[in-house]
Amino acid sequence: MTVTLSIAELVSSFPAFEVAVVVAEGLAIPAERPDALDAEILRREAACRQQWGGTDLSAIPGIAAWRQAYRAFGIKKTSYRCSVERIVKNVLAERSLPRINGFVDAYNAVSLSGVLCVGADDLDTLVQPLAFRFSRPGDSFIDMAAEPGEDPNDPPKDGEVVYADAAHVLCRRWNWRQDARSIITPATRHAVVTLQSNGVGDVRAAARDLCDLLAAHCGGSTRVAVASAERPDVSL
Repeated sequence: MTVTLSIAELVSSFPAFEVAVVVAEGLAIPAERPDALDAEILRREAACRQQWGGTDLSAIPGIAAWRQAYRAFGIKKTSYRCSVERIVKNVLAERSLPRINGFVDAYNAVSLSGVLCVGADDLDTLVQPLAFRFSRPGDSFIDMAAEPGEDPNDPPKDGEVVYADAAHVLCRRWNWRQDARSIITPATRHAVVTLQSNGVGDVRAAARDLCDLLAAHCGGSTRVAVASAERPDVSL
């Protein structure tokens, strides 16, 4: 399956933004975290604490870059933080990465090590093409973290950066929270992962790291492309 992604709408406002796109096919995702992956995640958590322990989150370059990007499209509330900031904050507070499934746990490990925002969607649920863009009238979003009894419909605000397919928003506030309709589960056989940087961090190295972890723990095959200001549209 060919996957196309564009960041063209953002490059004039955010010229440092780049994203590695990983397409993973033929997956066999373990519902529980494999022991070898668990050991690797424990090692990465310890490395994070050793490197960043005692450092204010705002002084960690990968986090500072995303805070600046969020402010640039109007997000000032501290309740809205990018995905990697939440991951690093929890690990530095001696909380372990959540156990979700082998695939999600693997990409969270890559996010932690690279201090990069990483997210993934079940490719079979998406309507192409994919894009990082500004929100549009009529955009829909179903909050995967909505509490029981809450209305999960939470469309983006005007001017918000989103990640979307042709049918709806896949992630609000760039990389804050994912839509419930495309989450990765053990039943997922094909997935698309985005590894995102806003001027700090090596998305190419992180993509290689992710491909190695997926090969070891989820099987299947992977391929990679990188979108940047110089090449805003990719197909793979």
